[in-house]
Amino acid sequence: MQLKSACGALLKMGFLGGGKTAQAMAQGFISAGLVDGKNLRASFSPQDEANMVAFRGLGAQTFTENLPVVQDSQVVFITVKPWIVPLVLDSVKSISGGKLFISVAMGLKLADLEQSLVPEARVIRVMPNIPTLTLFESVGTCDEVTEALIDPITALSGSGPGYVFAMIEAMADGAVKMGLSRDLAYKLAAQTLKDDVASPGGSTIHGLSFLEKNAFRYIVAGAIEAATNRCREFSTEK
Repeated sequence: MQLKSACGALLKMGFLGGGKTAQAMAQGFISAGLVDGKNLRASFSPQDEANMVAFRGLGAQTFTENLPVVQDSQVVFITVKPWIVPLVLDSVKSISGGKLFISVAMGLKLADLEQSLVPEARVIRVMPNIPTLTLFESVGTCDEVTEALIDPITALSGSGPGYVFAMIEAMADGAVKMGLSRDLAYKLAAQTLKDDVASPGGSTIHGLSFLEKNAFRYIVAGAIEAATNRCREFSTEK
C-alpha cells in the first residue's frame, strides 16, 4: 500500500530541516512502501553537506532554501531546531496556504505555529523518537492526545531513548570493569531484555534489587520530570 492523496496520486512530502529525525522518518516512509524517495524533498543550511548527502541517498531532492520544499509539497514536516522554527516558517508563510504542516519541534505550541503561517495552512504536532524510524501507524504506533500532554510525551518518547542509551552505556562500563572488551560489552548490553532473563533467584533479580536500593526508579522518573519541565520552560521563553 502506498500513501496517496484524495485524487489517487502519491503524496509529495517535504522536510524543513534534514537531520537525524527527518532522515529516520523519511526512511520509515520509504521502507513501509508509503512513498518513493523521488517524492521527498528537504532543505538544509549550506554547511550541512553530510545530511544533504544522506537525503540524496534516499532519492530525495535537497535544497539550501525553504521555498522550493514547501512549494512542491502537500505535507511539510517541521524538523529544524525549535529556536529556528519562527524564522523558517516566516520564509515560507506566503505559500503555506493549503499545506499540511507537521511539527516535531519541542515546546512550540499549535498557536505559535499557526501564527507563523497563513490561516489556510493546517498544523499538527507530533513527537516521534529515533528508534521507531518512522511516524504514525505506517510502521509504528500513533496515539492522539491533547496538546497539554505533548511535553511529557516529548520527555518520555522523544527523550526516552537517550535514557536507555545511557543505561546501556552504564551496563557496558560495568562489564568492561569486569574484564569484557568494550565492543562485546556494548553488543550484549544492547541485546538485554529484562523480562526474558529475570528468573526467580537469578543474577538479574539481584541486579535489579541493587538498582531499587539505589533509587533507580526515582532517578529515571526524575529525568522524565526534568525533561518535561524543560519543554514547558522553552515554550515560555520565546
